Amino acid sequence: MAGWFELGKSSDGQFRFVLKAGNSETILTSELYKTRAGAEGGIHSVQANCANDGNYERKTAKGDKLHFNLKAANHQVIGTSQMYASEAARETGISSVKTNGASTTIKDLTA
Repeated sequence: MAGWFELGKSSDGQFRFVLKAGNSETILTSELYKTRAGAEGGIHSVQANCANDGNYERKTAKGDKLHFNLKAANHQVIGTSQMYASEAARETGISSVKTNGASTTIKDLTA
């Protein structure tokens, strides 16, 4: 099964999206957006930018945990991954975003 986006609302009324892999695992999480249109624009940005490896910023957090950010052409962060224990696992996560990020399926959880 292909991946999909879930559009949701936080407790303070802001919007966010997550990209899910075909196995339902979250592979990318957005920032909070003040408007639904902003979050939908973020989804379109993932769709447009996910295929280019140069848009992935590979990072190391405290405790040597690895993660990545997907950035748009203007260098703004579109979404952030979970933490990974190894570089190989992080690369698998990036591959999953490349594969699933072009999905046009959006599940609206804001209702």
